[in-house]
This record gives sequence, structure tokens and C-alpha cells, in this order.
Amino acid sequence: MACFILWSDRPKPLEGVFGNAPPIHKKDRIMLYRIRLTLTFILLLWSGLVSARQEPDAANLQLASVNALVVNLDTGRVLYQKNPDAVVPIASVSKLMTALVALEADQPMDEPIPIQVRDSIQMQNVISRIRIGSELPREDVLQLAIMSSENRAATALAHAYPGGYFAFVRAMNLKAEELGMSSTRFVEPTGLSYFNVSTANDLVKLIRAARKHPEIRKMTTSSKMDARFREPRYVLAFYNTNRLVNSDDWDIELSKTGYNDAAGRCLVMVSEIEGQDIAMVFLDSFGKRSHIGDAGRVKRWLETGDGGDVPRAAARYERDKNKVGRRTLLAEKNR
Repeated sequence: MACFILWSDRPKPLEGVFGNAPPIHKKDRIMLYRIRLTLTFILLLWSGLVSARQEPDAANLQLASVNALVVNLDTGRVLYQKNPDAVVPIASVSKLMTALVALEADQPMDEPIPIQVRDSIQMQNVISRIRIGSELPREDVLQLAIMSSENRAATALAHAYPGGYFAFVRAMNLKAEELGMSSTRFVEPTGLSYFNVSTANDLVKLIRAARKHPEIRKMTTSSKMDARFREPRYVLAFYNTNRLVNSDDWDIELSKTGYNDAAGRCLVMVSEIEGQDIAMVFLDSFGKRSHIGDAGRVKRWLETGDGGDVPRAAARYERDKNKVGRRTLLAEKNR
């Protein structure tokens, strides 16, 4: 909250029914100026103290994720952080960058594109309900990629990019560089590869860029989509991988989940909480629901100041991961 007092530099005489007021002497003007400065300082100090009192204590928040970051996007203030600069696999969170590159290529969204995976090593043995060679409008392919995390859809977007699949991957890395994501690297568009890596801090930069696109906000928070394919014709129902988008308790603006064996459970999300847009990044969370649980813990912490507890298995997983990380860093230093 910011407070401002607007005064003219030079007081004007009061006019109207009271007539003209006598001129204010230089000494009086200096005194009024000092009073204004003092009042402004007091009000700004008071507003800062109120804001500080409203922010919960980060020590009261416990999360299951090994790496986490919570940022107030309205103020830019970091509310909570845990290993925010650790470079780790991000799994299907990669598809947020896939969506960003696909949208900024400015290709027709109603253009039917074929489902192709021929240039992707990672996709050669991946099972999907979508048939190779079938067609779907680019807009629908994009939604399948970022709403239900469909790997063939993400790969098809790359194949249909100007210059093809490998040009698309280059564009992903160029976009990361443009956004200042200095610790991020992509080798393919789905997140199946363990070599798609980033940090929690970098992913907040990606969130800021992605949320500028209303298409991404809408697609990532939709609960369901019926995809109507052609060549051949068939219909498949797809659902959001983040079940929180169906909850009346949440006002979610952007969402993307991710998982592979190296990355663990991942979730990036923007939600309005207590009237503020809050970005949450959870990377390498133990258990099928622990990343969702972390989001709930953050929400409760911001609303009540109580962050709750994490399951013992998740806490043990985090301790073990941190030990491995410290040993790896020590080994690198001793090379």
C-alpha cells in the first residue's frame, strides 16, 4: 500500500466568498513544507509497517518440495524460498516454454497440423492415445500440450514450427536467454528428457512471461477438453493434470504440472490469494500429491499464518536429496 500527499509547490491565495487571503511569508512556506515532508514520511512508514505485519513468518511454512519459491507478483517480493537457484530437471513444466514459443511464432491457430514425432528421440517409444498422422487445429494441439501435458501434442507443435523441430528447440533456448533464465536449458519440447533443466528463480521469470498471454492462462486452467481429430476422424476427452483448477477454493490464473523420475513431482502456479497474485514453484516433490499439498500449505500460510506439517516420508526424502546435493557440490569443488 502506498500513500501520497499531493501539494502544489507554491500555495495559492484562497479565493471565493472569503476574498483573497493575505500572502504567506517565506518563513511560513518553509514551515509548511517541513510539515508536509514529515506527514508524508510518517504515512509511508505506517503503510510499510502495516504491510510487514500482514506478511506471515516464513519460518512457519514447511513444504515437501526440495526446491520451492513463492513470490508476490504484485509487489515482486519473495515470500518464501528453498534452494531457489538449484539447477534441476523440470519435466513437463518445460511445456510452458513450448507454449510461449509456439504462440510467439504467430502462426495461424486454426491451421490443422499433423501429429508427428519423427525427429524426437525421446518420443520414439512413448505411448499416447493420439494417433500419429491425425490432424488437429494448432490451438487445440497447444491446449492438449499445456492442459493435459500431452507429449505428442507438444512434439507436433515443434514439428510444425518454421524450420522444424530442431529450430523450435533452438527458439526455446533463445527465449530463455531473452528472459534472463541463465540457468535454464532445453533439449526437447516435452520435458521427458532429464536434460531439460532450470531453477525456481528462472521459472518465475517464465511465469511472468507466460501469464502475459491470455491463451496460456485460459488453456492451463481449463478443466476439460474434447479434442476432435481429423484424418482419421475421432474424438478424445482430455483433462487438466492439476485437480486444483476444479476447486471452488482456488482462483488459479496459470498452472503447469510435471513429472519424471529425475525431476520428481513439479508444479508451477499463479493464484490470487488474499487479493494478491501469488506465483508458486515446487520442484522435486515426493509423492503423487505432495506438490498439490504444498500449494495448499502455502495458501493456508498466507491466509492464516499457519503452514502446517509435511508427511515424514516427504521430509526424509528432502533430507536425502539435500545430502546428495551437498556431496555432488563437494565433488565438483574437489575436481
